[in-house]
Amino acid sequence: MSNDKRPAYKRILLKLSGEALMGDLDFGICPDILARVAREVSELSRLGVEVAIVIGGGNIFRGAGMAQAGMDRVSADHMGMLATVMNALAMQDALEREGKFCRVMSALKINQVCEDYIRRRAVRHLEKGRIVVFAAGTGNPFFTTDTAASLRAIEMNTDVMIKATKVDGVYDSDPMIHPDARRYERLTYEEVLTRRLGVMDATAIVMCRDNDMPLRVINIFKEGDLLRLIMGENVGTLVERG
Repeated sequence: MSNDKRPAYKRILLKLSGEALMGDLDFGICPDILARVAREVSELSRLGVEVAIVIGGGNIFRGAGMAQAGMDRVSADHMGMLATVMNALAMQDALEREGKFCRVMSALKINQVCEDYIRRRAVRHLEKGRIVVFAAGTGNPFFTTDTAASLRAIEMNTDVMIKATKVDGVYDSDPMIHPDARRYERLTYEEVLTRRLGVMDATAIVMCRDNDMPLRVINIFKEGDLLRLIMGENVGTLVERG
């Protein structure tokens, strides 16, 4: 890669699922995966890219699953939000070990361990070159961290929202089950909704559509793909306006 090549994006939001942090584990956080993601994100920051991150909590607690098992949905979702705070603090520690300044901002008031989310303060952190990790989803039950990621991407006015998953894009069927599944290079928001492709929940997709926020879906386990995307290569699947 040429040293004088510049990033294609100035400000991004990276959506990481809690499951992505598990690696091959059945539960919790894989230190190797955490360190590698932190290393790749730090590299982007050193290139001058302003990076915001939203992390899920499914590796620790899944509120929706517990609600289906009979727990009160509001209580279950609040527990899920707290799980995302734990993941965010772990990511902050990993990023600081890479020598980067990082701020965790929570949609729930928990300011003994992280900052409360204030939009203007978050933007200022990004402008100063700090990596910002948004925790606790939207702060409201019944909304997923995908929706929180769409919301924060729009609020931060990012150039793109990147959803990092276990597969290298969006397929017409589950590639883990169907080896002949076809990967899309580009989709419109309406195609994602009408075909029910399961990229993100419908609320998150509609928010991206209504605010013209481009979405990229990539494989977080393919080392180097995130950097390649930021440098302008065609990685994963692009979802945008038709």
